[in-house]
Amino acid sequence: MESMKEKVLNIFKRNGNKKLDPIEIVKYLSKDYDVKDIKEVMDVLYELVNDGSIVSCKKGMFKLTGDEYIKGKVEKVASGNGYLLQSDGDIYIDKKNMNTALDGDFCLCEVFKRFGKVEAKVKRVLDRNLPLGEIVEDSGIVYVKPLKEYPYELELHYNKDISLVDGEIVKLKCVEETNKVLKVKVIEKIGHKNSPDIDTLKVMAELGVPAGFSIETMNEVKTLPTEVLESDYKGRTDISSEMIFTIDGKDTKDIDDAVGLKILDNGNYLLNVSIADVTNYVKWNSSIFNDAYNKGNSTYMADRVEPMLPVELSNGICSLNPNVLRCAVTTEIEFDNNANVVNKRMYPSIIMSKKKMNYDDVNTILKGGHVSGYEEFESTLLNMLELSKKLKKKKIERGEIEFPSDEIKLIVDDSGKVTDIKKRVQDDGENLIEEFMIASNEASIDLLTRECQYGIYRVHAKPTPKKIEDFVRFMSSLGYTTKGKFNYSDISNKNIQDIMSTIKGTKDEEILSSKLLRSMQKAIYSTDNIGHFGLGSKKYTHETSPIRRFSDLLLHYMIKIVLFKWNMGVSINEIGRGLIEACDHISMTERRSDECEYAVEDMKIAEYMEGHIGEEYDAVVDTLLKNGFFVETSNYVEGFVSLDTINDYYTINDDMTYYYDRKKRIALRLGDKVRVKCIAANKETRHIDFILVDKSKEE
Repeated sequence: MESMKEKVLNIFKRNGNKKLDPIEIVKYLSKDYDVKDIKEVMDVLYELVNDGSIVSCKKGMFKLTGDEYIKGKVEKVASGNGYLLQSDGDIYIDKKNMNTALDGDFCLCEVFKRFGKVEAKVKRVLDRNLPLGEIVEDSGIVYVKPLKEYPYELELHYNKDISLVDGEIVKLKCVEETNKVLKVKVIEKIGHKNSPDIDTLKVMAELGVPAGFSIETMNEVKTLPTEVLESDYKGRTDISSEMIFTIDGKDTKDIDDAVGLKILDNGNYLLNVSIADVTNYVKWNSSIFNDAYNKGNSTYMADRVEPMLPVELSNGICSLNPNVLRCAVTTEIEFDNNANVVNKRMYPSIIMSKKKMNYDDVNTILKGGHVSGYEEFESTLLNMLELSKKLKKKKIERGEIEFPSDEIKLIVDDSGKVTDIKKRVQDDGENLIEEFMIASNEASIDLLTRECQYGIYRVHAKPTPKKIEDFVRFMSSLGYTTKGKFNYSDISNKNIQDIMSTIKGTKDEEILSSKLLRSMQKAIYSTDNIGHFGLGSKKYTHETSPIRRFSDLLLHYMIKIVLFKWNMGVSINEIGRGLIEACDHISMTERRSDECEYAVEDMKIAEYMEGHIGEEYDAVVDTLLKNGFFVETSNYVEGFVSLDTINDYYTINDDMTYYYDRKKRIALRLGDKVRVKCIAANKETRHIDFILVDKSKEE
């Protein structure tokens, strides 16, 4: 039976864009009505306005939220202006159009054109991005104290269903807003402020990364097998006797992929990429499936992993652990001697990984060394290296853009404290697996879309003309010129490759390549294939990590239905109808996890530097601002040097590439090597402050 809210909303839908007043709506519902009916309709109208389903107009009228309105999170910057965050490009909001929106609020925005550019105006705040709170009990009175400065007073609406303890950190939701007071209720308990892992849990809660699993999911897990069953062999090819193995980091427990390679009689390579068959255990629309969709992906933080699937699956029956039978989805690709694809196919399989290898050992072998226990695999590994280098060469020729990695790895102790910071190494072993996974991803989406109108594509758009123009101008200000002609309205892969070759080996390579990378668009998931600019790929997807990415798990459902003709409890058309929403969602969860991982990393590094106050480091000037500059130290710590601490007067040039002093001499350039001292660090703000040794007021 339809609720009153559904009835009223359906009236608006039947009337399209027509504006309606409350009396008209009451008449649609009943010819005989009284004041009570009008009040009930008014309550429903305000409820629909609050959730963004309809909008209020002038003269007491209401209308259905149309295409000119977009819901999304708003980012507010220091100037007071903001941006409506969208997966296909953020929309600018002038500060006069921000309404009462604060950073992170979920809003209904009206989109319009101004001077030929698309802008947005906040129509209504739908959900406040409240800070986490700490429960305080004082003389029998319980209230909530925000953990961060917040412009509204928070009044706790006590929920008797949730027991609250002094010192608990909680997540809040606004239930009523009046002037500068927000009535809030506790929607989630994060943990006690004295818990050892509370810092990371707070970051996760702030950014909306779900922790743990539902009771229903854990009950479903108890019903799952812990080994391959006899019934699993039906419809699968048993390749458990073949030489297949895994290569991962030493600490990896959730193993998605295994590889094998044969040299055929004709001299061609036959690559086997076998991926964990997660959909054999995660049934459509089950609690495990829905929890996985909600998370979107696993989140890998410095001191913990928040898995997309329960560990009984991710580290157990789904993980391709050594010397045990596992269900898999296998992609076989035959390459000729120049790494051209000759044949490819996918099939459901039973495999047994012959060894759990790690990158350190594999890299030793690929460099000509020997490792005990690897003897029977050495020749295969060397053949794999040979093929991977040929695949890499082909990708460079088609336009792949190689950015040097700036990833770091935090070494943490058992309590989660950072003990050291190291640069993450990308050697031949890591590159080998990367090449094989890319090849498998391209093969799987090509095979699927030959027979199906639907696809989940991993797309990467070309950079916007302005971003590249700005970068080239910045690059020129440092004395570098580009090769060849640039058509900024249609940047080619070759253009970016030329830039990379120009700056390679220069003293500014790290800074310029980092800035160029930031000029690129972000890869997302989409049903619309526009190719992958960074990889130079015409058709790309993610298929090789279904344990930790929902995109891959969903694609396996599609592959099984379309290519294997299996009954998966859902039709391909049903999946297809929900793909746009799914792609938007998993693109969002990926951004959310990235943000969380970076925030935890920053927090952990700041905590580490709290124990190194007063120590000096060699550093490189990384980014210049009007009020100071960022440096990266020799131990990979990024921090800020305020110009207020310098015993001279510095002014920044227009290109923001150097400061000049009182005598108009260049005092400090982007990329300069300096000596700095750490003077402050705060894990709560994730901020680290340095001063220049020999040039500070303190010195």
